[in-house]
Amino acid sequence: MTKVKICGFTNAENAQQAALAGVDAIGLVFYAKSPRHIDIASAREIVGALPPFVNRVGLFVNANPSLIDEVLCEVALDTLQFHGDESPSDCAQYEMPFIKAIRVSPEVDLKRTANEYSQASALLLDTCQPDIYGGSGKSFDWSLANVELDLPIILAGGLTPDNVSAAIDIVQPYAVDVSSGVESAKGVKDIDKIRAFISNVNS
Repeated sequence: MTKVKICGFTNAENAQQAALAGVDAIGLVFYAKSPRHIDIASAREIVGALPPFVNRVGLFVNANPSLIDEVLCEVALDTLQFHGDESPSDCAQYEMPFIKAIRVSPEVDLKRTANEYSQASALLLDTCQPDIYGGSGKSFDWSLANVELDLPIILAGGLTPDNVSAAIDIVQPYAVDVSSGVESAKGVKDIDKIRAFISNVNS
């Protein structure tokens, strides 16, 4: 069964509702340029509201290691997600499970990338947008992600309740990741859209 991660929560009650609706992982954005950016205090509140068995993912973009260390000291994260231009050694230095986001284009060799980031728990395949590190709400040519890799694939980029089933049929990913596609406003998730998204993933 395809796992579901929803990224960009800014409110503890909203995240709790999503978890109880069946979301497998909750993403928290520690990137100041994102409209879904949260501070450490808010992150602690969100994490504290989650029920057991929900993976808590912290998203960073070309972050200073001191920021990541500070977050890890204060927030109980399970997984790190690197959404910038981090090297394999940058990602691995925290000795935690990590996801590396890759902006997909015809020029990107995903097999070579998977080999370079072999220590990752998964590769997250997202839309390639200049100067935008995720959260664009735009999809890409999913056939580019239909490759056999040695790492699990998390499919992201412009997914919605309406198109997620088709995306899964093409890519057969381990998991899907959505943010704007289930929102009523930036950083505010619509629980009805989340339920519809999960239902269509499972079907």
